Amino acid sequence: MILVRDVFQLRFGAAREAVALWREGLEFLRRGGLARDVRLLTDLAGPYYTLVLESSYDNLSAFDREMHEAMTDEWRTWYARFVPLVQSGHREVFNIVGSDVPPLPRAAERERRTASADAVRLE
Repeated sequence: MILVRDVFQLRFGAAREAVALWREGLEFLRRGGLARDVRLLTDLAGPYYTLVLESSYDNLSAFDREMHEAMTDEWRTWYARFVPLVQSGHREVFNIVGSDVPPLPRAAERERRTASADAVRLE
């Protein structure tokens, strides 16, 4: 499973308009059976006017396939309205390894020793 983040640095003051446009864009993508697992994020801290489109896919092939399927005339028209709101952007692609990743054996052993030492000190 992969996670894709499209990170956009918006022009100063363009966040409200950009979010509204993305909501519109996601609606027509979903009508086409795309953008099923998507979140739209805005900054709370860090660089001002940051907008992140976060989505997940089974693998890179699924991501590539959906990117090609999304490139319709409707998308191109919508994107031409969005581009003037953006100063820069980049894409981040991550492997999702799970939220419950067990510790490495050495780390687990170190945790047990630390917990045992703490218990002895408390006695």
